[in-house]
Amino acid sequence: MSDLLQNIEVCTSDKPEIAVIWLHGLGADGNDFVPVVDELDLAGLPGIRFVFPHANTMPVSINGGYVMRSWYDIVHTDLGRQEDEKGLRAAQLQVEALIAREKARGIPASRIVLAGFSQGCAMTLQTGLRHPEKLAGMMCLSGYLPLADKVAAERTEASKQTPIFLVHGRMDPVIPVQRAIASRDALLALGYQVEWHEYPMQHSLCQEEVVHIGAWLKKVLA
Repeated sequence: MSDLLQNIEVCTSDKPEIAVIWLHGLGADGNDFVPVVDELDLAGLPGIRFVFPHANTMPVSINGGYVMRSWYDIVHTDLGRQEDEKGLRAAQLQVEALIAREKARGIPASRIVLAGFSQGCAMTLQTGLRHPEKLAGMMCLSGYLPLADKVAAERTEASKQTPIFLVHGRMDPVIPVQRAIASRDALLALGYQVEWHEYPMQHSLCQEEVVHIGAWLKKVLA
């Protein structure tokens, strides 16, 4: 566990029975979504440990090689045209290490939610679809399905039972909603349970989305 990513933890009780591992977007860090916890309606749920890891820093090609926190390199504005497969797979191992720590602390995989925004959403799908056990859910915000042409061969049988929450802004200038719709359709074609919402927003969160997140968490964790 020496390579475990630095992270922030927010617990809703002294004895959490659930873990939500929430991955930030490009150039942000684990602090980004900490304030959202207080906005979620979690009434009736057992204690939750929210884990907000910080991705490592690296030069990002699309930003002229500027060093920032990033789960993997982004090489092209067309996200599916040239993907950093090596970086995606390396970050997947880092996310798996966070899952393993929660299991070591007594929370089974079936009570662990992987969540992520934008690049963090891509990492949620990259990891969750290949995880050998059923997770409580994959919460995918304003992102896309990476390495889409490899998912059918690499996904695990257990992952097919993990519910997916996939949402996007209709006016997103960073990741066009069409990319998210294509991701949704690919997941549906593979037999996944996908709850889909789109909102009149850009690359961000909105209040309606926060309400839907709370309702979905209750549904998969009740």
